[in-house]
Amino acid sequence: MTVKADIDFQKDLFDAANKMRGSVAPSDYKHYVLPLIFLRYLSNKYELRRLTLEQMVTDPSSDWYTEDKETQSIIIEDRDQYMSENVFFVPEEARWSFIMQQAKQPNIKEIIDNAMKRIEEENPELEGMLPRIYQGSNIPVENVSGLIEIFSRDAFSANNRGSVDVLGRTYEYFIGSFASSEGNRGGEFFTPSSIVKLLVAMLEPIEGKVFDPACGSGGMFIQSEEYAPRKHALSFYGQENVTTTVRLGKMNVLLHGMNADIRLGDSLLNDQFPDLKADYVIANPPFNQKDWGAERISKKDPRLIGAVTNSNANYMWMQHFLYHLSEKGTAGFVMANGAMTTSVSEEKEIRQRLVDGSYIDCIVQLPEKLFFTTGIPCCLFFLSKNRDGKGEYRERLNDILFIDARKMGILVSRKQKALMKEEIDKIAATYHSFKNKDKDYLDIAGFCKVTSLEAIKENEYKLTPGVYVGTEAIEGDDLPFEEKMSELTQLLLEQFAESNRLQRKIKEDLVGLI
Repeated sequence: MTVKADIDFQKDLFDAANKMRGSVAPSDYKHYVLPLIFLRYLSNKYELRRLTLEQMVTDPSSDWYTEDKETQSIIIEDRDQYMSENVFFVPEEARWSFIMQQAKQPNIKEIIDNAMKRIEEENPELEGMLPRIYQGSNIPVENVSGLIEIFSRDAFSANNRGSVDVLGRTYEYFIGSFASSEGNRGGEFFTPSSIVKLLVAMLEPIEGKVFDPACGSGGMFIQSEEYAPRKHALSFYGQENVTTTVRLGKMNVLLHGMNADIRLGDSLLNDQFPDLKADYVIANPPFNQKDWGAERISKKDPRLIGAVTNSNANYMWMQHFLYHLSEKGTAGFVMANGAMTTSVSEEKEIRQRLVDGSYIDCIVQLPEKLFFTTGIPCCLFFLSKNRDGKGEYRERLNDILFIDARKMGILVSRKQKALMKEEIDKIAATYHSFKNKDKDYLDIAGFCKVTSLEAIKENEYKLTPGVYVGTEAIEGDDLPFEEKMSELTQLLLEQFAESNRLQRKIKEDLVGLI
């Protein structure tokens, strides 16, 4: 992920994290750096509001003006004056100015832990978000002091009115950098920016409820809010099953001036939003989860439209998404390519029911190397309950749009690609022209095609775009190893059977010649 050009000290920022090398595992850097950025953000918001109150009580032209020092102090220290502006109250020993003064002290780690504790005590809404982990860590005091020095720069100062925006983008920069350096583990809580932007651009979240049951660090929410033309027209709901990741997500949305109801728990086994019906479901769930607990799902679970299997959770995620859609809602989510063609009986059954039930709206096959996680090519699925033509969208109950985007994207590093804005716009515009009544859609050979459900059934319900848009059906490397091995084994057994049949026939013919 990149950040805007006015953050011109990226190397210094990541060097700050690298100061922890040797004392903290790289995968844990984020748990020490990101809370400090959030602490700086809370302090800045408080300081800016406090400055405004000080000006109000000392300005003779203000309705709040008073010469009485005690009254001035009461107003300035009134918690309600902060909470009314969605600003958290920060006690003196937790303010960044105090932490800066103490940065070189040998007990600075204890001071930071106490600051985290005091902010949570003053603001119960933040309970569990600010970790007390510094004093018990192996990070040298001088390295903690170095981090404080970095985040004490003018660009982050409360005196800089743009500091809140800079801190939000710095947080995003670190999340992206950490995910990149952590490989597979980083991919658990972070979806690359171009994938998030593509999903959001295709879904077009304007107003209503947005749900991400695998919300990670909250990137889907932030991009959705940025896309919506009217601020605060969307409400956000998320679930995540890792405590530290829930914390990162809550910090991230608050840093961007948003709020989201993010809850802890396993979405498939312990749905924290059983009654939620969302206008938009947007997610990047874990790929190809095995032994995820299918036996714990009741056969009467209202989410089910078919069987579940412990061999793979992909289609349980799809049933989860579909269940949480409102009557006019659409879900857009990332899936491993194998989900488009899997022949595992339980998975194929659900795929058939999604097709026959006219829920699948669009499939987009993505280029390789888009994710920090390696080796699993991906696609996007879109499920929709607004395909009947009764609302603002055209009737498309008998059609599915296939888009083959495998040739898109450019290398942004030796190992990773990203979709360019023009490519995102092209894919999104193609989907919009397919579903919107006021648009004219046109098939483009090799890129996109609207296909009837009947044609899909004739192709054994395979959902690979290449089968329909005119390019190669499936590249060999696109299939997961388990599926590829299963097909090759079956082919080999069939060839053995044919060989045995031919041997018997030859023997019979030879006997007939004697």
